[in-house]
Formats: sequence, structure tokens, C-alpha cells
Amino acid sequence: MQLLINGNMTEIPDSIKTIADVKQHFQISNPVVIVEHNGEILEKDSHAVQEIANGDKIEFVQFVGGG
Repeated sequence: MQLLINGNMTEIPDSIKTIADVKQHFQISNPVVIVEHNGEILEKDSHAVQEIANGDKIEFVQFVGGG
């Protein structure tokens, strides 16, 4: 399956079915991550149930601290 993730076309295994699966696949473990799926910002509670499809556009925004 191909997804447009943060502006890059990316091939992922067909076994990945939800936004939570995508986060796990890319090892995104930051507790503060904003997910936009096909132009809509998702609530964190919906990541485990929001299904993905070939060609979907996903944006991940993570906040990092520093000095």
C-alpha cells in the first residue's frame, strides 16, 4: 500500500490497517503527536480505529523540547 506521509510517497505493508498501526510501524512513540488524515485532524482516541487506504495522505506533527 502507498501512503503520502509528511509529503513523501511511502510504501507500507498491507498488514497495516489503522493510524495506530502506521505510528507503530514508524516507531512514533511521542505522547504528543498531532495526526492529520486526508485533511482532518484526528482525536488521539480515534488512532486505533481510523482505517487507512491506499493513497491516503497522513501528516504527523511532533513537538520536541530543547534549549
